[in-house]
Amino acid sequence: MPLTTKRLCDAQLLVCALGCCCGRTDKGKPAVPVDWLKTEWKRRRLNPRVQLTLTGCLGPCDLVNVVGVVTADGPLWLGGLQTAEHFEALLEWASAVHAAGRAIPLPPLFDSHRVPRFPIPLDPSCPAPTPDTA
Repeated sequence: MPLTTKRLCDAQLLVCALGCCCGRTDKGKPAVPVDWLKTEWKRRRLNPRVQLTLTGCLGPCDLVNVVGVVTADGPLWLGGLQTAEHFEALLEWASAVHAAGRAIPLPPLFDSHRVPRFPIPLDPSCPAPTPDTA
């Protein structure tokens, strides 16, 4: 008998915050405001409608602060998020998705930040994605 579940999540935000090239600060790159983001996510009670997932490298490794936005339409990758305005806009987007009860388009602020995931060539300091992790 197949397992069936009711989908509660309308969108997911994947944030590269646990290390590797795209979120590291040891190379002078700006840090993701993880503590602030987690606190605001919890305060606004966005889970489970919009899930925040902290993860490791999302690539591409030549960009800072890469995030993934996953909706029923599939994943979308954003890179080069370097200002508080970027993360505030992601939080506002998540709040709007939560209020709407469905995924909505990202604000135009992110149009120029869309990137393909793991373009070739990869930065040699990051491990290549495997079919299991890509």
